[in-house]
Amino acid sequence: MEYIRNDKSKVEFTTIIEDKENATIFKHFKGSTHQIITVAKHSETLEDLVIYTHDDGIWARPIDMFFETVDKEKYPDVDQTYRFEIIKTTKVGN
Repeated sequence: MEYIRNDKSKVEFTTIIEDKENATIFKHFKGSTHQIITVAKHSETLEDLVIYTHDDGIWARPIDMFFETVDKEKYPDVDQTYRFEIIKTTKVGN
């Protein structure tokens, strides 16, 4: 799958539904790692939602929020540019 951010940069990723063994691993700017299960549509707004793994369960977040930039005013010490960034690995555990 792919997503185009507001800054026109492209994110290409593989979901767990597409390929469980090679699903893209993302790092949250606070340090945790996640994988996208799928992208779903909100039943009322038709907004795209990212359905993703988290340590304590499965979470949903609007796709625009998932791929947004980190608020540097609120988190000035964070080096990461985006809320979730791809870790350069192709398989879980590598």
